[in-house]
Amino acid sequence: MPFNFTDSLNFLSKLTPRRAWNGLKVYSSYHLSRWTGKTIHWGMPVSISFEPTTSCNLRCPECPSGLRAFTRPTGMLKKDFFRETIDELAPELAYLVFYFQGEPFLNPDFLEMVRYASQKGIYTATSTNAHYLKDDVARRTVESGLDRLIISIDGTTQETYQQYRVGGRLDKVLEGARNIVKWKKELNSKTPFIVFQFLVVRHNEHQVEEVRALAKEIGVDDVWLKTAQVYDYENDPNRLIPENNKYSRYKKGADGKMAFKGNNANHCWRLWHDPVITWDGAVVPCCFDKDAQHRLGHLREGSFRQIWRSGVYQQFRSQVLQSRSNIDICANCSEGVKVWET
Repeated sequence: MPFNFTDSLNFLSKLTPRRAWNGLKVYSSYHLSRWTGKTIHWGMPVSISFEPTTSCNLRCPECPSGLRAFTRPTGMLKKDFFRETIDELAPELAYLVFYFQGEPFLNPDFLEMVRYASQKGIYTATSTNAHYLKDDVARRTVESGLDRLIISIDGTTQETYQQYRVGGRLDKVLEGARNIVKWKKELNSKTPFIVFQFLVVRHNEHQVEEVRALAKEIGVDDVWLKTAQVYDYENDPNRLIPENNKYSRYKKGADGKMAFKGNNANHCWRLWHDPVITWDGAVVPCCFDKDAQHRLGHLREGSFRQIWRSGVYQQFRSQVLQSRSNIDICANCSEGVKVWET
């Protein structure tokens, strides 16, 4: 993601000596593992993603939550369970993403959990479709201490927006963004850092410059362009892959078929520093395991620390070091092909 001085300074202000030392241990062990080909792991997660809910109000065509296509249970993260887990992780944890699948603001306790993490000095971020950012919710969002708010906006007109954000209304998204900007000013708050995230697909790629202009007009802090994950990219049934190759995770091969252009080298930084915890306590390796099929442990059965250091987790890290291409969730990973622009 792009560098922003103010946002980065805010993050660095939350790095205690203990968190910095933990980050150094994790980073060093990751690179030792890459160099030696053997799994070495020190420290606790630098970052985690916590899933507030699997529920969503929209029906986006390449999203398991939107398609209601999960095989795992759906539900809401409970605040007491969240607090117990964060209490264990907080001394070393620097960055917390309140997002995996679903729309976070559908969880009635979401902002209370954000506030709890913020009070422990953890940098907090979330991603939303912004349909629930009414005036009172926007104010409470700013007051919660949320550090970064990513707003998905995949079109600058309703006609374009609704082609991917099925069931969504662009006017609500823009109203929500304006409400957050307004309350940041009224409360004299530097946070949250507001991002328009634009998922570039075929039907909206002509609006890239328009979304930048729209963000500037509203007072949004940054615009990030993101490549789209297409599960059946060889056939692209929803015609999502952009014409402009710059905005695509895929390229046409010599045989005329679309092929993934990412880097599937045998290593993955995420497995050393950034796990995902589902709403019901399953620990999975990363955000590409959307259906939680590679469960490495469950918090009903033990502490996070036990899971993080378990033989099962170490074995999965070893599999990635040996042959990442044989792991299904790695096959469509966007690492190395994301397009983040301001």
